Amino acid sequence: MSKARSCPYCQQSFLPSVYRPQQEVCGQPECQRQRRADYHRKKLAIDPVYRQVVRESQKQWWDEHGDYLKQHRRQNPQLMENNRQQQRHRDQKRRLGRLVRNNLALDLKHSASEVWLLGRKVHDLDRNNLASAQVLILPSVDLQRAKPGPS
Repeated sequence: MSKARSCPYCQQSFLPSVYRPQQEVCGQPECQRQRRADYHRKKLAIDPVYRQVVRESQKQWWDEHGDYLKQHRRQNPQLMENNRQQQRHRDQKRRLGRLVRNNLALDLKHSASEVWLLGRKVHDLDRNNLASAQVLILPSVDLQRAKPGPS
């Protein structure tokens, strides 16, 4: 009788099959899918013949189904819109990251004007010394000069 083992993917205890005593992964479909994917990845890394066969197989499939992506995009417009939104978000994060690292622009810390940074993601910019088209700069108002005198 074989001892219970722990599945490396889900950490559940299982009994190996009597027909396959060296079984290391439980029979759950998700764990088996991960096992096959890991095997495939490892085999691609170490076996050049296997890697070449896989490459040729993929090339043949794409040759036979060249219009697959066009059809997929046409049938799933919401996925395309989601991708666009995610790309816009990544682009915005990248631009903000560049602004945070940029120190060649206007030195706001030593400016005579009071500086307010407005926006959702400008919390990192308060330590920086730059201005951007997306940052609103409002000059301070001298209340003494703004008061009208007696007419």
